[in-house]
Amino acid sequence: MVQFNNWCNSTNSAVGPQHLYVLTANPANLATGIQATAAVVPGHYAAEEHVSRVLARLGKPAAAALIEGKLPTTKAIRSGDLGEIYATEWIDAHSSYSTPIKRLRWKDHRNMAMRGEDVIGFLQDPETQRLQFLKTEAKSRMGLTTQVITEARASLDKDDGLPSPHALSFISARLLEIGNAPLADAIDDALLVHGISAQSVRHLLFTFSGNAPTAFLTASLQAYPGQIRQWGVGLHVNGHAAFIGAIYDQVIANANNP
Repeated sequence: MVQFNNWCNSTNSAVGPQHLYVLTANPANLATGIQATAAVVPGHYAAEEHVSRVLARLGKPAAAALIEGKLPTTKAIRSGDLGEIYATEWIDAHSSYSTPIKRLRWKDHRNMAMRGEDVIGFLQDPETQRLQFLKTEAKSRMGLTTQVITEARASLDKDDGLPSPHALSFISARLLEIGNAPLADAIDDALLVHGISAQSVRHLLFTFSGNAPTAFLTASLQAYPGQIRQWGVGLHVNGHAAFIGAIYDQVIANANNP
C-alpha cells in the first residue's frame, strides 16, 4: 500500500450530494512518499509471482532487468501511469471497492498509454453476488486545468456513464487467468444476464497534480447534471515532475540493490 496518510494531509467534504477528497503531500515527508510508492510500483507492471520465479531461476540481475524493462521511460507515460497507480491504491485503501486487476501488466508497450477505462473497482453483495461498479478516470498533470477535468468528465460519461462492456470483458478474462472465477462470473452475469444500471455505478475522477485540485474538482462536481454518484479525489504534490522522476529512480535502485 502507498500509505497516503503517512505523507499526505487529507480533507474530505460534501459538494452537494457528491464527495470531494483532497490529499496534499507534506513537503517534509516527500521521501516517505517516494519510498512507499516505489515499493508498490513494480507490482503494477509485473506479477509478483513472475518476478519471484525469475529471481529464483535466474538471480537478482535478471529480476531487476525484468522490472526495469517494463517501466516507461518517457515523462508523459510515467506521469499517466502513476496517476492510474495512485487511483488504484486509493480505491483499495480508502473505499469499500476493490481493484482485482492491475491492468498496466498488459500494456502493449511500456511507452504507450492503455485505452479504455483507467480503473474499475468492484463491490460485491455477499448474498446476491450482484456487483456495484466504480468507474474511474485518472489524470496526472504538472498543472491541472479546466480542460483536463473536462476531458476526464467526457471519458466518465461515455457509454451512458456505465463501465464499457469491452473493459469489463477484459477484466473478466484476466480474472479467469488468475483463478478468480467467482468474480469473473459475477461480471459476466452483469454483462450478459442482469444488465448494469446507473444506480449500481459510481464515478471517481482522480487527479494527481503539481497544483491545487480543489477548485477544479469542486466546479466539476457542482456542474455534474447526471444521476450517477460522484467522487472527486485530488492528490497534490509540489514538484510533481521531480517527484515522479525520483519514484522511478527509486524503483530501479530497489530492483538492483543487492
